[in-house]
Amino acid sequence: MTSHLHSPFKFCPQCASELVLKLQMSEERPTCPNCGWAHYEDPKVAAGVLVLREREVLLVRRTMEPCIRQWSIPAGFVNAFEDPQAAAVRECREETGLEVRIEALFDVLYGREHPRGADIFLVYRAEVISGTLSAADDADQAVWFPLDQLPPLAFETTHKIFAKLSQLSQ
Repeated sequence: MTSHLHSPFKFCPQCASELVLKLQMSEERPTCPNCGWAHYEDPKVAAGVLVLREREVLLVRRTMEPCIRQWSIPAGFVNAFEDPQAAAVRECREETGLEVRIEALFDVLYGREHPRGADIFLVYRAEVISGTLSAADDADQAVWFPLDQLPPLAFETTHKIFAKLSQLSQ
């Protein structure tokens, strides 16, 4: 039985009664003893693009914690009701100034690495179709790196992406 101790709710948003942990659908969840409302935490979803050019990859340098000044693929959270592919394209445009076209789903990774992180990370292969490379949003640099000369990488998921890419290249 898993307890949702990181729930943001202490009181019922319906009737303001204090919540208690109660078994709901095989898990303990914050539940209202008065009206029966139960909190089901939804996973946070992020999407990113793996953009390759010859033997180079497009990376952005982060401007915020965690992993400030470390590098990752252009990525960010998928908004409610947003197509994950559109989110990946949007994040790339916001962080690099480049428009990309999704080619294929590269990988689906899971596991929240830090409290504000995503639970599910969708990684798409993409190609640049237009734009001028210019870092913005939560990136202060956007650079093409040779695959054999990668900078310090942020996040375990970024390492997993390059490990899979290396396996596929062999």
